[in-house]
Amino acid sequence: MNTRRRVDPVFPRLEGMSSPDNLKIPAELLPRDGRFGAGPSKVREEQLTALLADGRTYMGTSHRQATVKNKVGEVRDGLRELFSLPDGYEVLLGNGGTTAFWDAATFHLVEKQSQHLNFGEFSSKFTTAVKAAPFLNDPQVISSEVGTHPVAVTDESVDLYAFTHNETSTGVMMDIKRPEGSTGLVAVDATSGAGGLYVDASQFDCYYFAPQKSFASDGGLWLALCSPAAVERIEKLAASDRWTPEFFNLKTALDNSRLNQTYNTPALATIHMLASQIKWFNDNGGLSFSSGRSRSSAEILYTWAEASDFATPFVANPAERSNVIGTIDFREDISADTIAKVLRANGVVDTEPYRKLGRNQLRIAMFPSIDPEDIASLCASINWIVGNL
Repeated sequence: MNTRRRVDPVFPRLEGMSSPDNLKIPAELLPRDGRFGAGPSKVREEQLTALLADGRTYMGTSHRQATVKNKVGEVRDGLRELFSLPDGYEVLLGNGGTTAFWDAATFHLVEKQSQHLNFGEFSSKFTTAVKAAPFLNDPQVISSEVGTHPVAVTDESVDLYAFTHNETSTGVMMDIKRPEGSTGLVAVDATSGAGGLYVDASQFDCYYFAPQKSFASDGGLWLALCSPAAVERIEKLAASDRWTPEFFNLKTALDNSRLNQTYNTPALATIHMLASQIKWFNDNGGLSFSSGRSRSSAEILYTWAEASDFATPFVANPAERSNVIGTIDFREDISADTIAKVLRANGVVDTEPYRKLGRNQLRIAMFPSIDPEDIASLCASINWIVGNL
């Protein structure tokens, strides 16, 4: 795929078209699909077509019966295949999304002491949940400047290490590796990383995520890939005298997942679209295929930004630049907000930066559903906008 022809040029200014409200990007430069949001993410048409085909017999049916339970089983089996889970690992799912899972983890994954790597808005949220739990010790917190990630420190008092595979707010990714010599569980928030980034299952005990990012579905569901050690921890703490609201009870989630169901009624369309996306990944080569698409998109985006005289990757270390969320800073005299506004007016949406970061930048999703060629077209469109403002 030759993308340089479409990315390199900054197109000449059009006379009389300098107002952002009047800029119409030439159709031949625009991405074929203009969805670049960090979540909810682009849903492939094939997922919707599959849902429509099954709609009459699947939607509006009982989640306790075979029609839906078989689809949940398809999701669980597909994730085992996608992540090449070792023997004994189990796939859990439950209602409420990642935010609910953080609270559940305070009850049934952290025994006494956890260590957290904080390097952005979302990597700090699990820390906040642990701090609020009156039955846990204050967590150890290791932080770093935004745009970087910290490194875990092995401590024999830590029974759970909390990592984040991809920090959605800043576009920083980190390799997942067990701290050397540690005996604590490794729990990884993979909400925006799962499916789009490579991971070795032997390096984690709990890899949890929601399906509205790389899996191109809707929110409101959490999934967790749990090692035998994590399952043992769940069962141990559930049998203790630690009071747990049923909604946050991971043993309840474990028991229901083994029956291919959830404790509460799930969103059936979410499960169906998730199953379709997992099947697409596995049918085309598994995690190497899905993460490879994101990697190709990232190469295009960062190569363009590094070659530009008005844009630069926000994350300085190339090894830490995310393959699924790209954050691009712009020169002070060029307004990223204006670029995002022009893009939106031309049907290219959700490129705005994370609101709390407060930088003159764009945040661009590169999940597997997003075609790398569309990333190239987006870069060409930005060049055109800058050349005509």
